Amino acid sequence: MSVRQPAGNTVVVTGVGRGFGRGTAVAFAGAGARVVGLARDAESLEKLQAELGDAFVPVRGDATDPDLAAELLTRYTPAAVVLNAGAAPVMRPLQDHTWETFRIAWDVDVQQAFHWARAALRLPLPPGSTVVSLSSGAALRGSPLSGGYAGAKATVRFVSEYAAAESLRQALGIRFRAVLPALSPTTDLGTEAAAAYAAYQGVGTDAFVRAMGPLLTPDMAGAAMVSLAAEEDGDALAFTLSAAGLQPV
Repeated sequence: MSVRQPAGNTVVVTGVGRGFGRGTAVAFAGAGARVVGLARDAESLEKLQAELGDAFVPVRGDATDPDLAAELLTRYTPAAVVLNAGAAPVMRPLQDHTWETFRIAWDVDVQQAFHWARAALRLPLPPGSTVVSLSSGAALRGSPLSGGYAGAKATVRFVSEYAAAESLRQALGIRFRAVLPALSPTTDLGTEAAAAYAAYQGVGTDAFVRAMGPLLTPDMAGAAMVSLAAEEDGDALAFTLSAAGLQPV
């Protein structure tokens, strides 16, 4: 059994309660993997388990908990880990933020990336396993209404690249990849962001969304995660993700 093929292997996905995380869990289960799905909301976990059945192992918890990260990696020895959990940014101009609202993504998204990458290296996960961290297209272009979100997502990418360098240095064979999805109003986070930027620009939300062109959906994101986990080794450590698919950065 290849560690890079989903069928028959175990995959851990965080943030499975909605959006791209849910889409990723569904895609891996559809590809024959056992999915250990982490979320904070019990109801969303129950709904996903009802949909996926025995292919899904629900875990209620906080993706920023370092002990939980180490426990799940040790217990399940996953072939792939997809770190999708993240905080929804408070959408407002810089001067209307407080430090508490500005730093939200640093407290959640960056912590998650750090704790799971650290645990994967220290365990370590088996050679050929893959850890995918969800960054954001905002890491490349900024996001002036979402406080520290863009900077936090850029740091998520850096953490993934640092971990990749450590895996190479120690000859561990663990692959670390960062994915930078485009803004998409097919998710709750993307819907709120699109509405905020439309209002900021003085246009209607529908017009703003139409101007975006084809939209990345949770199903597309999930399929991309499965593809990335199964790919042969390549030089790219980070990829943008849009409705057109994955593109190396």
